[in-house]
Amino acid sequence: MKSNPNPKANRHMLILTYGIVLLFAGLSAYYGYFLFAKSDAVINNSYNARLDSFADRVVRGEIRSSDGRVLAQTNVDGEGNESRFYPYDSLFSHVVGYSTNGKTGLEALSNFYLLTSHVNMLEQVFNELSSVKNKGDNVVTTLDLDIQKAAYDVLGKRNGAVVVMEPDTGKILAMVSKPDYNPNTLLADWNHLVAEENTSGQLLNRATQGLYPPGSTFKVVTALEYMRENPSNYGDYTFDCNGVYKNGDYSIKCYHGTAHGHQNLIQAFANSCNGAFSNLGLSLNLNSLKNTSEQLLFNKELPLSIPYSKSSYSMESGAETWQILQTSIGQGQTQITPIHNAMMTAAIANGGTLMKPYLIDRVESVGGDVVKKFMPQSYGNLMTAEESAALTEYMQTVVTDGTGSALRTKTYTVAGKTGSAEFEKAKETHAWFIGFAPVEHPKVVVSVIVEEGGSGGQAAAPIARALFDLYFSR
Repeated sequence: MKSNPNPKANRHMLILTYGIVLLFAGLSAYYGYFLFAKSDAVINNSYNARLDSFADRVVRGEIRSSDGRVLAQTNVDGEGNESRFYPYDSLFSHVVGYSTNGKTGLEALSNFYLLTSHVNMLEQVFNELSSVKNKGDNVVTTLDLDIQKAAYDVLGKRNGAVVVMEPDTGKILAMVSKPDYNPNTLLADWNHLVAEENTSGQLLNRATQGLYPPGSTFKVVTALEYMRENPSNYGDYTFDCNGVYKNGDYSIKCYHGTAHGHQNLIQAFANSCNGAFSNLGLSLNLNSLKNTSEQLLFNKELPLSIPYSKSSYSMESGAETWQILQTSIGQGQTQITPIHNAMMTAAIANGGTLMKPYLIDRVESVGGDVVKKFMPQSYGNLMTAEESAALTEYMQTVVTDGTGSALRTKTYTVAGKTGSAEFEKAKETHAWFIGFAPVEHPKVVVSVIVEEGGSGGQAAAPIARALFDLYFSR
């Protein structure tokens, strides 16, 4: 006589079976995600020792500008010795980087692509049998050679950084940092560049890793917070400026002690009135101000694929009066990088949406076939479309009626913000400018800092003007 099946045992078997199926499905899903989303980053990681072995079989490919001009190439002599050559010397030193004594910049970011060859199969087999290396793929960047050169030239011998990008795509068109170095003589110059007594920091990419007080460019954040807290009447704010704002034992001066007189909010923003914004800062909810700052990516990871420094905002609820006064005008302990300032500006220009900045447009085989194409990607909304429109109006007034007069032209319209950031007593302030053009349909964003340049309107804004002029003249 047959025994009856055990329902309880069957149920356990079913649960186990379903559990195994779910685990397998989850593993398969993660494997697919890894292949399509994470594999390149893992393979191209600087800790992946296998990449170095690729160079035994592949001649490192070229890095090119957006129009195909060579920015980095590998020369091979008659005896097969390879040397990396940079046709433009220092012009792209930080953004393209170097591939000797380690790798930086695009040399590091695109290492896997440059050491991968997609020459046709027959040629690969023939080269392998002949002990000849295959030619690596070429990386075509988003960098515009003419804009890069203009930014480099107009910054001149001054230290600082320039970032130029498209707000609606995230393409980085130019990235300049000074002081710089010559990647062609890096090995010979190395000991000097890393010497303890050398305090110039030529190897530091100030565009992405240089941290500076934002100065009056932070008034974009302060103004946005005030708008959020007073959505229906922020335009009613007024302040009478006599050049020095006093609150108890504390005094805040406008730049060079300029007395701006009776100001409403948009006028105070256009004239960069420190007194008005210090006074306004005292009325803000400090928790909300910190939240707004962090929504604009202070204290946050940036969607960047090259090394960068995280911008910092530290003021908490219950802060002392002096800290509120300083932080509201972009001083105190707040710090920002030029690329972060460019990204905030790009979000304003793009209706509140930040597009992820990127430097590689596509990867091509040596024969010109496209191996991989990179497309614009949205990071998300940093603010609403209404908020970006209000800030655009305020920033345009900076140019038409305020400190950004160097950008006034009949050729195109500009929205921007100047800044003069104090960083050390007895030293001149750093000069900032952030902005975009044209206002009606933004095409290009510029972020400029000139170390110890003084007035943002006098030192940084003309640099931006030269770049806008070039961009719209073509």
